[in-house]
Amino acid sequence: MRFFVWVSFLWLTTFTLQAQDCTFQLSGKVIDIHDSSALPYAIIKIEGSTKYAEADAKGNYIFKNLCAGNYTFEISHVSCEKRSVKFELTSDKVFNFKLEHHIDELNEVLLTGKLYQNKILSNSIQELNQKQISNLSNLSFGEALAQINGVSTLSTGTSISKPIIQGMHSSRVLIINNNVRMQDQQWGVDHAPNLDINSAANIQVIKGSAALQYGGDAVGGVIVSTPQKAPLTDTIFGSTIANINSNGRGGNLSTSLLKSTKKGWYFKTQASLKRHGDLEAPDYVLSNTGVQENNISFGFGLNKIDSGFNAYYSLFSTEIGILRASHIGNLRDLENSINSLVPSFIDGFNYQINSPKQQVNHHLVKLDYFKKIKNLGKLKAQYAFQFNRRKEFDVRRGERSEKAALDLELTTHQVLTQLEVRQFDRLALDIGVETSFQNNYANPETGVRRLIPDYDMFTLGSFVTSTYNLNKLITIDAGMRYDFTHIDALKFYRVSRWEERGYAIDFADIILEDFGTQLLTNPVFNFHNFSSSLGALFKLGEETEIRSNFSLATRNPNPSELFSDGLHHSIANIELGDLRLKQEQSYKVNLSLSQAFKNLKFEINPYFNAIDNFMVLEPSGIETTIRGAFPVFEYRQTQAQLWGIDAEASYQFNKQTSLQGQIAYIYAEDVSLNQPIINMPPLNTRLELVHNQPNWNNLSLSVSHEFFAKQERFPDLDFSTLILNTETGELEPTLINISESPAAFQLFHVTAEMPFKFNQTDLRVRLQVQNIFNTSYRNYLNRQRYYADEMGRNIQLQIQFNY
Repeated sequence: MRFFVWVSFLWLTTFTLQAQDCTFQLSGKVIDIHDSSALPYAIIKIEGSTKYAEADAKGNYIFKNLCAGNYTFEISHVSCEKRSVKFELTSDKVFNFKLEHHIDELNEVLLTGKLYQNKILSNSIQELNQKQISNLSNLSFGEALAQINGVSTLSTGTSISKPIIQGMHSSRVLIINNNVRMQDQQWGVDHAPNLDINSAANIQVIKGSAALQYGGDAVGGVIVSTPQKAPLTDTIFGSTIANINSNGRGGNLSTSLLKSTKKGWYFKTQASLKRHGDLEAPDYVLSNTGVQENNISFGFGLNKIDSGFNAYYSLFSTEIGILRASHIGNLRDLENSINSLVPSFIDGFNYQINSPKQQVNHHLVKLDYFKKIKNLGKLKAQYAFQFNRRKEFDVRRGERSEKAALDLELTTHQVLTQLEVRQFDRLALDIGVETSFQNNYANPETGVRRLIPDYDMFTLGSFVTSTYNLNKLITIDAGMRYDFTHIDALKFYRVSRWEERGYAIDFADIILEDFGTQLLTNPVFNFHNFSSSLGALFKLGEETEIRSNFSLATRNPNPSELFSDGLHHSIANIELGDLRLKQEQSYKVNLSLSQAFKNLKFEINPYFNAIDNFMVLEPSGIETTIRGAFPVFEYRQTQAQLWGIDAEASYQFNKQTSLQGQIAYIYAEDVSLNQPIINMPPLNTRLELVHNQPNWNNLSLSVSHEFFAKQERFPDLDFSTLILNTETGELEPTLINISESPAAFQLFHVTAEMPFKFNQTDLRVRLQVQNIFNTSYRNYLNRQRYYADEMGRNIQLQIQFNY
């Protein structure tokens, strides 16, 4: 009888266990409690069980075949404190585990800049990590970004580069430096970003206008540069990088140091300097192309789990020589330069920087505070101050030789208040209000008509962005933003220009005073802009993702587009703005497919951008001044359409050898005039073969190849004019061919790198030869392509210490 009872009990127990529902699934991500960045390869264990899950490279984890009941999960990650989480499981559940991340590995510090990858999952995002930035530390900010697929550079000579994202640049690309939107006279095509590449630990490029937190006018995209994140531990570490270059016979030096404590206090500093003389093309010296640059930044603060503050200051100071041969006095000089194979002015190598040149100083001060609110999220407040002083020097005679021809002071105050709501499991909300006040002062003592006038600008913006995990396969993000802009300017117009532009009829009410030959006017503008974004991320498996995003961006005409009225000396053009310009609106669709196989990974990113009232600067005629005759460029508006595709792939042949490739193409059309749009990147490709040899002290060797096709699609902007023949003394009709693009070109580079370790110091030596075959070429996207070839071969030695 007792035996029968025991058998019955065991049978009933087994039946009960078998009947229990063990088909539930638990999935989600392991993320940083501060910024929601993914924590890859975290371990999640179920207490009292042998079951565990390991997060993948993007922080995703999954448990399958779980029974209903109460569970205690233990989550651990390298450099994190373990955490236990308890909850009851009654159905399939999506849950994100949050950890407090500490950083121990001094040479591979956790990088910030992951914020947007978690908030804008539907948009294509590329980045430069800390090692890549170190390798590129000798380059300018714009030049370094050209390593990212879909990003090109619009150059003025050899040392001034602006990033182009999918065909857009200048005011259409927002640059965020340490959470602050840069204000540095970015409207100028010859105004490079005033930002030191060495101050960044991570740089992200967001292709599109989905990052509404910083503005709704990012027609091209947003570039986010973030510094190192201080760890919550007692440590001190730093890095020093030295570069020596054969071309220019100079180099740069950068050093950084960070000290932090377990209590959250930290201090960090970074400084760099750059010096080089005249650069050299394969066949001649590029006279007056030297650069001197001095940069410094430091910050301190207190970062706890629930609150903290940060203070930051940076100074970017540079003096850039402009190719002497590009200084033209009239159209005869321009015509001779276009038809000549060599520059009109060639001198011996020199470290001295003479006119024409630029001098720029940019100061940035930032204070921010955050406080976590229980059961709600995080409240953040930030104040930023920027002061930009830009001087451009022309070749002038006598006492004026040391006086700037363009002297601008731009002062900007910015306040941002933001609430990050994180109380929901599947929904994340960001709500913010941003305001700014800006004053531009154009020094009238230059002796030259001011290119842009004095003005005050006030802006007020508000935004809401959200991310919603619909299920384990689909994530949706959306955002809306409203911006108000008020511009109040004081500008002198010559009466002849005022009447020629037709302003006497349309803007008679803005005249303050008539001085006979000049009018003092007070143009005032109010703009109301709406921007939005909607997108989704579809996960079709562990290694397949599709992203789609539609965004609406609205951009005001900038001060140059509205007010330009005079000779822009560094590019030898007379530029004319238009007070009638309206807001520009972009409707952009971005798609992205990424796939990873065992040895092959690839991403394809097609896009379409339709832009209403697209503002373009094009030549419209000739104007004669006391200095000579110059081409006149005027702003006009049109309907534009851009189709393009960016693609990249990598193949791992074995553990030691890999191949990476990139290709980018854009087709840009002025729909109103049925012609191509000027200054669009041609088809370009990049290939790199990398081989690592662990047995040879981890030696790394790479060979890379770049190809840039001839740009066949450009508008015909050639013009005819009468030019004095110095031999006959007669005026002759001459065609100025400024439209034709240069021939295609290809470049080869080779790199060798080897690390060494000495006690607590890591040493890395890197040798690179750029343009191995010393190829002579000219780039369509260089505005000085009429005057000289690009830089020739360069041998660079880089030594980096991590301590």
